Amino acid sequence: MRQSFHKLYPIIALLVVAGATLWLERITGGDETRSAAQVRTQPDFTAEQVRMVNFDKTGRQHFELFADRVIHHPQTSVTELDNPRLRYDVSGRELNIAAQHADVLNEGNEVRMSGNVRARRAAIPGSPELTLASSTLTVWPDDEKAQTNDPVTLTQGNSTAQGDAMKADNLYGTLNLIGNARMNIARSTRTTP
Repeated sequence: MRQSFHKLYPIIALLVVAGATLWLERITGGDETRSAAQVRTQPDFTAEQVRMVNFDKTGRQHFELFADRVIHHPQTSVTELDNPRLRYDVSGRELNIAAQHADVLNEGNEVRMSGNVRARRAAIPGSPELTLASSTLTVWPDDEKAQTNDPVTLTQGNSTAQGDAMKADNLYGTLNLIGNARMNIARSTRTTP
């Protein structure tokens, strides 16, 4: 029997050393692992009273984005905005979009606005001011497109339109109300010759 124990002794010794190594690693590495996980969930930067400007390929200012507070989360690449305001100046006609909150995704190519979303396109001669109200709005700033799957109300002058959802494309000048669309178009006043 003594000979069998001598043959198993090296294996038992290796198992004890391996077990001690695992135990030691867990005791010493546990806090570092936990700290690394905690660090990953923390934002990598926070800024207040922010103004970001985007330029087109010709160097002309394309849009401005303002926010009271910006928080970037590196683990998801999502940037949170408090009280975001997006301003376009397209052919001399200003468009402003504001909300209570927004998440910026896809390296700034998509802005998901939520909470009392309001948009206002300035009036020009022959075309009164246009306003939009919804609880959410997703904007693709570079493509000048917007969409909401929530109820939306549009007002232009004395005319109003409502829909269950909306898609808009500023480049093509289209705005589609989706679902149960209702419109109230005010009569224009004509002067008789």
